Amino acid sequence: MSTSARIDLDAETVGRDLASLVLTVVELLRQLMERQAVRRFDAGDLTAEQEDQLGTALMHLDDCMTELCERHGLRREDLNLDLGPLGSLLPYD
Repeated sequence: MSTSARIDLDAETVGRDLASLVLTVVELLRQLMERQAVRRFDAGDLTAEQEDQLGTALMHLDDCMTELCERHGLRREDLNLDLGPLGSLLPYD
C-alpha cells in the first residue's frame, strides 16, 4: 500500500455507518428473538402471562428500532447486508 493512499473519513458518514452496523446487529437479534417467541407460542411452552409479557417486550423493541432508525436517518431496509451468493442477512417477511 502506498503512503499516499488515504482513507477519506467524514465524521458524519463514519457515525452513520457505525450506527447502521450496530442497528443491523440489533435488528438481526430482534428478528431471531421474535422467531423464537413464535416457536414457543406455537409449542404452548408459555403461560398466558408470559405470552403477554413477551409480546409487549417485542413490540417495545420494534418501536425502539423504528425510533433509532429514524434518529439516524436509516430505514430498516438499509440495515440488510447483501451476502452475495448466500443472499441477504436479514429475512424480511
